[in-house]
Amino acid sequence: MRLPQTLARSVVASCLVAALAAGGATAQQAAPSPGFEPQVGQAGKDVIWVRTPDTLVARMLDMAKVTPNDYVIDLGSGDGRTVIAAAKLGAKALGIEYNGDMVELSKRNAEKEGVTGRASFVQGDIFQTDFSQATVLTLFLLSDLNRRLRPTILDMKPGTRVVSNTFDMGEWTPDNQVQAGEGCVSYCRAYFWIVPAKVGGAWRTPQGDLTLEQSFQMLKGALKTETGTTAISDGKMTGDQIAFTAGGAQYTGRVVGDRIEGMRRSGGAETPWQATRG
Repeated sequence: MRLPQTLARSVVASCLVAALAAGGATAQQAAPSPGFEPQVGQAGKDVIWVRTPDTLVARMLDMAKVTPNDYVIDLGSGDGRTVIAAAKLGAKALGIEYNGDMVELSKRNAEKEGVTGRASFVQGDIFQTDFSQATVLTLFLLSDLNRRLRPTILDMKPGTRVVSNTFDMGEWTPDNQVQAGEGCVSYCRAYFWIVPAKVGGAWRTPQGDLTLEQSFQMLKGALKTETGTTAISDGKMTGDQIAFTAGGAQYTGRVVGDRIEGMRRSGGAETPWQATRG
């Protein structure tokens, strides 16, 4: 049975406090230790290390629909298993890890698995390292760290897929979630988001003035036409794809900078529509 998320957080936080009290985390990293083997619960910069079940790694990458065209970046990459699994799918993958021993271990593991050409690892602080080029971002951090990273993630290219092991993004509701499956007893759930384009504000359309209020991927607002003002419903962003209903018509489209181009469907008829920022 999977541990409740609140209990998992408590265990991780308690272990981290104990490890820090024992002097397990230091500001400066020592030289990598030959033959290093990680221990579950060992302290890192912001969290302790816990091994991700391989079944969950596979389902996280499957949920993100990773392909050879992707660039996967794993924040806090630990022993490198997520990066290596992504590389085995043909993707280019990078792990960012604070612990130098873990980085060297990950490199050895990648070499054993024959994916050094696609899997790489760097020692760095996830809050100071640029990961903006990722098409898929994976992480296994505490929720408060996820929330600290959230503004940076939301500034990434619309359509970037984000998968978090166990911990959520606060008010940013996930687009999907998955369980590791039979045999997993703790840290068995992952959450998935797609970075939405930013569309909040005023837009001009042939139908009238469109005002959008955006909360992460969810939209509300109104369409003002010559005959009146209609509230929009079912508004949602999926990356750069917009969809909403107004006045009985369904609007879909793609956001490109300050323009939206798509189709308007009403009464069985479908016509092009477009919008520009007001």
